[in-house]
Order: sequence, then structure tokens, then C-alpha cells
Amino acid sequence: MAVKFATIASGSGGNSVFIGTDNTNVLIDAGLSGKKIQSGLSEIGVLGSNIDGIFVTHEHIDHVQGVGILSRRFGIPVYATEGTWRNMPGSVGDISPDNKRVISKKEDFVIKDLAIKPYSIPHDAADPVGYSVMSDKFKISVATDIGHVTEEIMENVKDCDLLLLESNHDIHMLENGTYPYPLKRRILGKNGHLSNETAGKLLAWVICQNQKLKNVFLGHLSKENNTPETAYNTVKEILDGYGIETGKEFNLYMAARFGVERLIELV
Repeated sequence: MAVKFATIASGSGGNSVFIGTDNTNVLIDAGLSGKKIQSGLSEIGVLGSNIDGIFVTHEHIDHVQGVGILSRRFGIPVYATEGTWRNMPGSVGDISPDNKRVISKKEDFVIKDLAIKPYSIPHDAADPVGYSVMSDKFKISVATDIGHVTEEIMENVKDCDLLLLESNHDIHMLENGTYPYPLKRRILGKNGHLSNETAGKLLAWVICQNQKLKNVFLGHLSKENNTPETAYNTVKEILDGYGIETGKEFNLYMAARFGVERLIELV
């Protein structure tokens, strides 16, 4: 059974990930307007009415902006932890009780032929989670908005076939940039965002553990404190140091801030 993956958007301006099979389609986050998410889905031949569920990582607006409108427009169930539901911004609007699903960390959920596993991540939100999505053959993991690498994150991404990994900022660009000190401190903190350097080290560890991993997307890049070239080159340099050949042993892609970067099909 083939599994398809695409990022609809990835960054501080909005986040949404599509994962689907011939029978099941889900979104992880819907942090853009409903119109933009539908437009992104149309690029890969998917209708909003084909989405079977939206899985929310946490309540920040760049992850939930379109959740309410999509759920109401197409009757899509929304899955989120209890803490995320309590702190969802009012702008999301009302969601039908029939489509409000409360999930628990470490408890798998099955939608048709996909199993979705939430896992705890360190971020400055009420009850944030990352997700691994599994079919009978493949595992896709989404690990963004993580302030530091934990054993639970490592356990959940070590055996995936495709990984979306946060590579938010270049530390020197952030430290010397125009952000106010409290914001810099938040981003660099244990519940902030992952740097290019840390992303590269984690990725090197995963690849050394896992020969199945063939496709990696670096995502959630800061517009002000990173560039796609900086993130790519920093991570590649770290991988080079471990003797891992980018483009030969695996593919390294940059998730676009807006729009579909590419559709990956695992077969």
C-alpha cells in the first residue's frame, strides 16, 4: 500500500502536513486559512471533503488557524489533547461536539488503514504532541516545535521511513538579530525551537540507527533567523562529519514556507 506525504506549509506563518493512502487522508495541523489549505491540497489532487481527520500538535495560531473552518465546512473530526482543546484560541470558532475528539499521549488511534501515534514534545504550549503515522509498511514522523531533543522524541523518530524535522534557526543569526531579548530567550530555551545544529545532530543519529530512512524534510524555518540554504548547508556539514552522504544515502528536502514543496509517495 502506497503512502503519500506533502507539506502544505511549514513555518511561523502557518503549518499543515498531508499524509494519505488510497483509502485515508489526514492533516497534521491546519495553521493557514481554509482557502489556502484547500488550494495546497488541490495541488496534489486532494479535496477538502476527502480529509478524514485533522490532528493538532498544539494550540498556537500557526497550527490551528484553519482547523475550525475546515471542520465545519467538510464535517472533519479534529483530534487534540485535552490541554490543547482548553487553550485553543477563540478565533478557531465552534467545532461540532461530534467532531471534537480528545486524544491522550502515547495512545494510538486508527483511522481506516492508518494508525496515528501522538507523543510528548517540549514546547511552550499547554499539552503539545508530535505525531507518527503508520501504515502496514511505512512510518512517517513529524517532529517540529521542539525546544530540545528528548528520549521520547528519539524513540519515536528512530525507525521512520520519512521524517519532517524542525530546523528553525541559525543560532548566530538569532543571537545577532533584531528580535527582543525575551523572544530570543524563548526560542533558544528548552521549550522553544530546534536549531539547525541540533537538527543535524539528531538526524545523524537517526540515520545511523535506521537504514530505512530515505526522505527527510527540514521544516518550520524562521523567516528572520534562518534561510533554506543556511539550514541545508549546516545540516549537510554535520552529516558529512559522520560520513553520511546527502543525496546518496537519503534525500534531504526543504519544506516550503507556503505551498507544496513536493509530493513523496512511499511504495
